[in-house]
Amino acid sequence: MTNLYQDRIREVLWPARMSRWSKLCTVLDCARDERIFRAVERTMLHKSCLYAGRIPWVLQRAAPHVVVLEPDDPLTRLLLVEGWGDSWGIYFRSDMPMMDVRRHLRTILRVQDEAGRKLIFRWYDPRVLRAYLPTCRAPELRTVFGPIEAFYCEGTAPSLLLDFRVDGGQLITRQLDLASEGKAAHP
Repeated sequence: MTNLYQDRIREVLWPARMSRWSKLCTVLDCARDERIFRAVERTMLHKSCLYAGRIPWVLQRAAPHVVVLEPDDPLTRLLLVEGWGDSWGIYFRSDMPMMDVRRHLRTILRVQDEAGRKLIFRWYDPRVLRAYLPTCRAPELRTVFGPIEAFYCEGTAPSLLLDFRVDGGQLITRQLDLASEGKAAHP
């Protein structure tokens, strides 16, 4: 499958004007497709499993992994060509060191339900993130975003890219129509 929008996605994720400290990262859901873990395992990019400690190999192969992306890396190409539209993961921008960002991301992996049970929160699935963020109040947004400037993910159609940011405690959502150069679509 070829993603017709990969060049436009690349322009949005790596704009011409960007702080030199800013990094574009992804959290990949390796359980979605066996190609994801194989590609993460092969890449020379800075990467880390979000699960900590000694975990069984089978769980590590299905675990979420955070990777600092480069625009022309083979992993990036795979994600934009094969993974976009198939909920392989989310993208985010931060200027913090990778291990600080990983530490933060690990804090939002588990949630507690009304009965007090601890559950895995799959926020790194774009279908979950795009439904969850609009329900958050200011304190939750501070918790989720932490050192993250923006989250990006595919919309309900592969031609849509969602850009989530926080300004003054409010979630700002921009939906970009990738098929219409530079034009924002309305949610």
